[in-house]
Amino acid sequence: MNLSPRLATIFRENGYESVHWIEVGSSTVCDKDIIRWAGENGWIIITNDLDFGAILALEGFHLPSVIQIRRLGLFPDAVFPILDRVIKQFANELESGAIVVIDEKRMRVRLLPLA
Repeated sequence: MNLSPRLATIFRENGYESVHWIEVGSSTVCDKDIIRWAGENGWIIITNDLDFGAILALEGFHLPSVIQIRRLGLFPDAVFPILDRVIKQFANELESGAIVVIDEKRMRVRLLPLA
């Protein structure tokens, strides 16, 4: 729940089905429960929280896919075009189960489960 709810709104305005966690669950739920919920409901998690990648690796999850933003400037209007490009470029990988890490200089994709 570390990114602005405005980002979910921008996704919806651009034709994506999107929710922010505060629209569907408690702010006190643990990250592992968010991962389970997203996997069971077919959602991709977009976050800048490093815990999600660690949980995916430790638990051996195949889904959900996670897009992890590791960059400065997380303003929704600035981040959306990057995320839109990533979702389109890596659609097949995200559908199958992957973690995409975006930083200031590059994007990396690793298929799930992480070894």
